[in-house]
Amino acid sequence: MYSIPKKLKFLIVFSFLFFVGTTVLAQKTKMPIEKDMGGYLMVYFKDDTHGLYMALSKDGYSFTDVNNAKPIIAGDTIAEQKGIRDPYIYRAPDGIFYMALTDLHIYAKKLGFRETEWERDGKQYGWGNNRGLVLMKSPDLIHWSHTVLRVDQAFPELADIGCAWAPELIYDEKEKKTMIYFTMHFGNKKNKVYYSYMNKDFTKMETLPKCIFEYPEDKEYIDADITKIGNKYHMLIASHNGGSHIEQAISDSINTGYQLNPQRIDPEKVGCEAPNVYKLIGQNKWMLIYDIYRINPHNFGFSETSDFVNFKDLGHFNEGVMKATNFSSPKHPAVIQITKKEARKLAKKWNCEIKF
Repeated sequence: MYSIPKKLKFLIVFSFLFFVGTTVLAQKTKMPIEKDMGGYLMVYFKDDTHGLYMALSKDGYSFTDVNNAKPIIAGDTIAEQKGIRDPYIYRAPDGIFYMALTDLHIYAKKLGFRETEWERDGKQYGWGNNRGLVLMKSPDLIHWSHTVLRVDQAFPELADIGCAWAPELIYDEKEKKTMIYFTMHFGNKKNKVYYSYMNKDFTKMETLPKCIFEYPEDKEYIDADITKIGNKYHMLIASHNGGSHIEQAISDSINTGYQLNPQRIDPEKVGCEAPNVYKLIGQNKWMLIYDIYRINPHNFGFSETSDFVNFKDLGHFNEGVMKATNFSSPKHPAVIQITKKEARKLAKKWNCEIKF
């Protein structure tokens, strides 16, 4: 009988194990499509803790906080300023979850984290005047790595920025890279939205941030949120012109050519910001959620659309069809679709009673 040499046996076994290992890894990081989705995950923060919160939903209308309205990650464990704001989450084509957050604590002096109201002079650099963003990534929504990106140190041209706020992420299919976009101003000038491309490790920006669309110097916009619908990119944005409200800009390109429609989209009578859009699973409907920061207690507002022209007002949390079952006073939301398996694991981790 023919005997296989030991070296050949080793190569056969090694090749088999390598094939199995890479196949399993590919399965683990496979990007699910909409038909695989079975729930929704919301991330948000609260002013009183400056920590990160998560809430789950089975239908996109009723949300339950996974940790009974307590932070799942304390801001002082991940942020340079000991607090986070404006969390955003997205799933990249590699199947990994990524988050970007503002590194800022607005009550840091009161809590003894610093001796001044802001890190720098408010008259010179404006409200908040932080310079950092917190970047996080996870394969399973439970185990997270993080790094602080000091935007002012990323490029010499950014040394005098007045702020770096409300980062969001989107995959650029043309460049095949994650694009980060966020609010920034220089000194104490007007806020604008800038974009850059991230490196593969999601630890730094590879390109100098550029303004995503130009508008007159006397105008001011913050908190952009981009959604691709068909071949169009819809950017919902908070306008600070004539009171804070939500407007829309549309383009054929992910980061150029946006045409602004100055018509107010939200139905509120007071200031709101932080728009975010998520699609309802299996339906030709999208939900616009935004932060109504001018009411006390804070609340979210919701509108539903199928064409991004007509927006149906659904009211606020716990004042209509939208429900927050075990939490209140949330700030700055972001919602994504997740699978039932992912939702179950997350609920189990935090002993959350919601069933999927």
